Amino acid sequence: MGTTKLRTVYDALQQRLQFIFSNYDYVYVSFSGGKDSGVLLNACIDYIRRHNLSCKLGVFHMDYEVQYEKTTEYVDKVLSSESDLLEVFRVCVPVKVSSCTSMYQQYWRPWDVDMQKFWVRPLPQECYKANDFDFYNRRMWDYEFHYNFASWLKKRKKAENIACLVGIRTQESFNRWRTIYRPYGSVQKRNPQWIHNLTEGIDNVYPLYDWLTTDIWIANGRFGWEYNRLYDLYWQAGVPLESQRVASPFISQAISSLKLYRAIDPDMWGKMLCRVNGVNFGGLYGGTTAMGWRHVRLPEGMTWKTYLYFLLDTLPKATRNNYLRKLAVSMNFWKNKGGCLLPETIQNLRAKGIEVRIAGKSNYRTNKIAVKMDYHDDIDLPEFKELPTYKRMCICILKNDHCCKYMGFSPNKDDKELRIKAIQEYASLLTGGIT
Repeated sequence: MGTTKLRTVYDALQQRLQFIFSNYDYVYVSFSGGKDSGVLLNACIDYIRRHNLSCKLGVFHMDYEVQYEKTTEYVDKVLSSESDLLEVFRVCVPVKVSSCTSMYQQYWRPWDVDMQKFWVRPLPQECYKANDFDFYNRRMWDYEFHYNFASWLKKRKKAENIACLVGIRTQESFNRWRTIYRPYGSVQKRNPQWIHNLTEGIDNVYPLYDWLTTDIWIANGRFGWEYNRLYDLYWQAGVPLESQRVASPFISQAISSLKLYRAIDPDMWGKMLCRVNGVNFGGLYGGTTAMGWRHVRLPEGMTWKTYLYFLLDTLPKATRNNYLRKLAVSMNFWKNKGGCLLPETIQNLRAKGIEVRIAGKSNYRTNKIAVKMDYHDDIDLPEFKELPTYKRMCICILKNDHCCKYMGFSPNKDDKELRIKAIQEYASLLTGGIT
């Protein structure tokens, strides 16, 4: 009886790359300077070299200006290498980028010409700027730019189909798992599960979706691939492998580690203080109860509802109204449409005497049950993050979470794409076809 050889994730990646380079007119890698996109880019370069493919590989790098010096060094080195093979699109555009460091500033703009005297480093010599993109406007968020860039590049390359390779892995977070895991859509489009169609002729492709963090570092070691040396400093600073990420330092996921800039890159830290509002406060209190992390304590004599309105009264008017709109939407949603909960969660709620009304069949593709329920002050259950409570809203405010991602308000990719398409079509009608 013969033995079956187990396929490694590296073997699976090679098969996926064969599929990709055989089925798309143009392929580009979304390269952030992090470990995952770095491995993906190196794997693509090796594959093209090994199979003698006569094609250029696109590299899209959204330069967010503020980052560790080691990241800039690594990006500069990668984008200037393999010049015979790589077609580089280093983008330095003042899009809106979410910021959770301040209650006054919901977003900031990298490379904003109005803030040029406060830029933390000079503009890269070879980069694409705002006037290089006919679709750019000042209202545009970074994720909207990513979407429009793909269409711009497809038109520029005169390609029938184009693939954007993204180095994210399901192990990293539930949100990333949710982004990739779309079995229904994949079957309908006859695509592998790791390929998601954005619009006609444009796909997002996730060839590393099943890799683990250890696989990333084994690949770097085994093949001698260059990587961002910032990770060495992370390790020396005692940051666990699973927590080592390269990201915009002001988003909610990065606030708890913002303080590391002071130790790892003090020069950059000094420049950041003048660049974005609330950086010093975020560096001091990110990851603490002062910004909604760990165990948030209720002030004596208050309920979470009264504490919520106390916090709202301390905010600027525009910020306060933003949170009030989010609260109204959430309360209306749970009361009239209903959220989806596991049967065990529903049972636990009822065991606590909390009224839960079955809302009927859910429109979502899920095994959870749609239920309607009222807002509560606090619900002491492990599923707390899924339940409608005033405490969750308080945590959003303490985190400066203007988008209320902690409340589940982060729009999924389909919603964002539909919104972008609607905006483009409406703008085309108003301008007679000129967007």
